[in-house]
Amino acid sequence: MDKMLLLAEKPSVGRDLARVLNCHKKGNGYLEGDKHIVTWALGHLVTLADPEAYDQKFNSWRLEDLPILPPYLKLVVIKQSGRQFNAVTAQMKRKDVREIVIATDAGREGELVGRWIIEKAQIKKPIRRLWISSVTDKAIKDGVNNLRNGKDYENLYASAVARAEADWLVGINATRALTCKHNAQLSCGRVQTPTLAIIAKRGEEIQNFKPRSFYGIAAKAGKLNLTWQDSQTKDTRIFDRDRCAKILASLQNKNAIISAVDKTYKKSLAPRLYDLTELQRDANKLFGYSAKETLSIMQRLYEHHKVLTYPRTDSRFITTDIVGTLKERVDACGVPPYAKSAAKILRGPIKANKSFVDNSKVTDHHAIIPTEQPVLLNNLSDTERRIYDLAVKRFLAVLHPPFEYEQTTVRTNIGNELFIARGKVVIAQGWKEVYNNHFDEEEETVDDIAEQVLPALNKSDVLKISSVSQTQGETRPPDPFNEATLLSAMENPAKYMAGENKDLIQVIGKTGGLGTVATRADIIEKLFNNFLIEKKGKSIFITSKGRQLLDLVPGDLKTPALTAEWEQKLEAIARGKLNKNDFTGEMKRYANIVVNNIKNSAGKFKHDNLSGEKCPNCGKRLLEVNGKKGKMLVCQDRECGYRKGVSKITNARCPNCHKKLTLHGEGEGQIFICPCGYREKLTAFNAKRKNEKENVSKRDVQKYLRQQKNSDEGLTNPALAEALAKLKKV
Repeated sequence: MDKMLLLAEKPSVGRDLARVLNCHKKGNGYLEGDKHIVTWALGHLVTLADPEAYDQKFNSWRLEDLPILPPYLKLVVIKQSGRQFNAVTAQMKRKDVREIVIATDAGREGELVGRWIIEKAQIKKPIRRLWISSVTDKAIKDGVNNLRNGKDYENLYASAVARAEADWLVGINATRALTCKHNAQLSCGRVQTPTLAIIAKRGEEIQNFKPRSFYGIAAKAGKLNLTWQDSQTKDTRIFDRDRCAKILASLQNKNAIISAVDKTYKKSLAPRLYDLTELQRDANKLFGYSAKETLSIMQRLYEHHKVLTYPRTDSRFITTDIVGTLKERVDACGVPPYAKSAAKILRGPIKANKSFVDNSKVTDHHAIIPTEQPVLLNNLSDTERRIYDLAVKRFLAVLHPPFEYEQTTVRTNIGNELFIARGKVVIAQGWKEVYNNHFDEEEETVDDIAEQVLPALNKSDVLKISSVSQTQGETRPPDPFNEATLLSAMENPAKYMAGENKDLIQVIGKTGGLGTVATRADIIEKLFNNFLIEKKGKSIFITSKGRQLLDLVPGDLKTPALTAEWEQKLEAIARGKLNKNDFTGEMKRYANIVVNNIKNSAGKFKHDNLSGEKCPNCGKRLLEVNGKKGKMLVCQDRECGYRKGVSKITNARCPNCHKKLTLHGEGEGQIFICPCGYREKLTAFNAKRKNEKENVSKRDVQKYLRQQKNSDEGLTNPALAEALAKLKKV
């Protein structure tokens, strides 16, 4: 009997497919049923070959051997994944397998994972495509019943190959050229280098910023605060001190007369649903998670717990076909602390609107929302619970009515000068109820006038002024990037494309900026791992190595415009409007230009972070670098690769100032050190921690669990919750 073979991207998804399709017979790297065989990759099993696969001379990095431009790029099986590749290939070649279903992630990279395996295995059987956004039983059944023709995705595959080959041709040649020319470990690429340039530009803005003093005028009438405003420009800041003094003098011993009381009804819709980048931003701002950490947590919530939909999405909308499933999804997540909000939604019909349902704004995947699978919060770790909480609250919020309020603006005149007071009266909390009215909105304010509780006021009322005073401030430079704001800059880099073609700026906006939602986290990590950027607290700064690299790379590799041009062409390939080979040929010519520019460059690279310690392997002096998690000593010789940790930033907190402690030393001599002066040996710290854990009694556990069962507020202390949950299992 002929069978259908499904190729999943990861084992966990493969197991889910097998369970739904009744494939229970276990084999070597696959599961089999009466009608189906399910096998899986481990992410990529196949990749583009390294230069030495074309000629052994490329084993040594030499400037004279560049550029490396093979007539075609070979595929090789990734060494660590060879066993699984052989298992997959064996199943694909079975005589009873009539067709292959690519069931990898639904997107450009997922297409590449599946197709490269099929191509390397030289399989010529018919191909079909499973295209789903969640791995719930229902989604799998619906997807398998509505398989798509593999030919519909051949252009998407061509686009994916073109992207991979272009990155290989430009990245490998430019990196080898820089490294050989300057005898230092230097790497560049069409996404990482513009990202580095954006960080450098922010550093220059901060360094070159010249603060300016400004002044304001505040008046008090009883409990009412009034703020001066320029009647022409509406500005509340005065940059001329003499002008401010003259205005102040003209206000003495005068009362305020109300010239207008304007009441405006306003409403605000809930913030849009999450895509991956927005979720990574919020997780970094609220919990300090890196982009890579958040993606990893999201992947577990999607694959293992199956409570959220596909994470690698760049859309903040859902499609009309999802609307019919919303009730089931609300039901699935309607447990405490979300029960009250969910029940309110389910009291009537769920109304979809353009604020979150728009087919035209969804490409491969819709926004991140809960699945129809009921959630068991006790099965989630503390970190998983936090990310799930963000996604679920955002989902429930968009299904609530708008936040409604009446804004009152009081305009008064003191002499010839205009003073303003502003207040807000809430009419209906709407979606803010989901957040217990504590949602931290980043409302755009056009002035510095704070809202206050206003008394009953009418036009022409006279207010007795009790005091008039001058306020003072200073303009501030832009903040350094943290991971949240850097993700925003990568997503929308138009600000850093001054002087570029307007069409390219538009394209990079449409294509989602530098990198993709799936790759941005890795790009940031790569910049850290290559010591091109470093962290000070939560802020990100370019290193000396990073600054020197930007001086050495060709100019067009530093601008987001290159990525915009590539994405424009990759999109054309995906639509069948451009031939993939034409694009690859263009990339070969560009790689040649880049290498020649680097070869002929007069720039020099100098290590300015040499330590006094020598490498135990090759004898060269080690470089002292700030890694993402602490200080390290690394060998300057690329081929040596020696590394040694000096100190690392931990999650342990100082009992005095509550900052994160840094762990220094090795073995028994390791010690925690805080900038405030606190020091504690690791052995003493561990003993104290063990003692604290042992002092949690069963009564404490039971009391806590009872409180959580009866509470609709959720965990007030997630860390304690996790500790107690573990104790309960014991």
